[in-house]
Amino acid sequence: MTTLQCNMAAEQSRRERATRLVFLLAGIAMASWAPLVPYVKNRLAIDAGSLGVLLLCLGIGSLMAMPVTGALVARHGARPVIVCSSLVALACLPLLAGLSWLPVAFVVLLVFGGAIGMLDVAMNLQAVVVERESGRTIMSGFHGMFSLGSLAGVGIMMALLAWGTSPVMATLVVVALSLVALVVAWEGLLVGGAPPAEGPLFAVPRGVVLLLGVVCGVSFLVEGAMLDWVAVLLHEYRQVDTAYAGLGYALFSVTMTVGRLTGDRITTRFGHVAVATLGPILAALGMLLICLIPHWSGVAMGCILVGVGCANLVPVMFSLAGRQTLMPERIALPAVATMGYAGILAGPAAIGFVADATSLVSALLILVGLLVLASLIAASIQRSSFLSLPGNHG
Repeated sequence: MTTLQCNMAAEQSRRERATRLVFLLAGIAMASWAPLVPYVKNRLAIDAGSLGVLLLCLGIGSLMAMPVTGALVARHGARPVIVCSSLVALACLPLLAGLSWLPVAFVVLLVFGGAIGMLDVAMNLQAVVVERESGRTIMSGFHGMFSLGSLAGVGIMMALLAWGTSPVMATLVVVALSLVALVVAWEGLLVGGAPPAEGPLFAVPRGVVLLLGVVCGVSFLVEGAMLDWVAVLLHEYRQVDTAYAGLGYALFSVTMTVGRLTGDRITTRFGHVAVATLGPILAALGMLLICLIPHWSGVAMGCILVGVGCANLVPVMFSLAGRQTLMPERIALPAVATMGYAGILAGPAAIGFVADATSLVSALLILVGLLVLASLIAASIQRSSFLSLPGNHG
């Protein structure tokens, strides 16, 4: 191997390591907010309805920031966008932990959501470039680090709070650890850029990009349903004590994390389209078990299947968004991500409305149909003339 090849390999390794660290950081930052929610509710002395409106700011902020992130990355490079959005998100955590005035809480959570949304798109744009330059399938591993970071963020915060650490001090510990990761990642973040090509900052997705966005939206919708509703189903329909009702989501999260960390080998072996086609079918089978087996063990097995099925859907969709030629990736990837976040924002609320009108089981069964539809859409993607698939079985 020549010196030039060694240098190129070392640079690629730095970029891959930096991308993994940023995904880990994003997972930690996002998940660290979850244990703070009860503290914020109590400190602000608000009811569940007001809390719901407050939490909506997180999604609205993300949806506002995502569409313009592609142009910022194209013009300035991924490094400044990733660093700035990370710093803003981390700065918001101590503020959220110590808030005592509702109007300020709305503003801070809106900014936090915007920073997280911008970081999400920027790191995925970096991941698309790094994966393409590596010549390998590595996107699922990046998203696996996000899932790992989510578990770590929740675990660290819960441990610190359980030891009697104040919420503000607990967030400062998380911020310090995240800053270390950001400093280590700095050298491998993509720099430079060029003025974006003429055209809008954001365009309505069409063709294969629209199909990718729909599958991504269904996957995010299912993730939101697992987070918000499975514990309720376990407690109210399967007579599981509230102390253990979170077991279903825990099984789902762990399975999804393992699935993503091993997903690159699976995708390389069977192909992007095959993974995206079979995944929703497995998730649909899992959802059927959750809804129809009248015992907690059926729900547990269903949660595992949903985790396996959904694990690599979003990474594959983002990877394919970087491979399609219909729209520039600086527009395509934010569009796919925005459709995904719209699913996780609106989906759980829609399930609640349907559950009120019918039952929670009936509402969750609708997801089975959506997952089957996502599988059919994924199977049709291979026929697109605007998609360049890698040389594998996909």
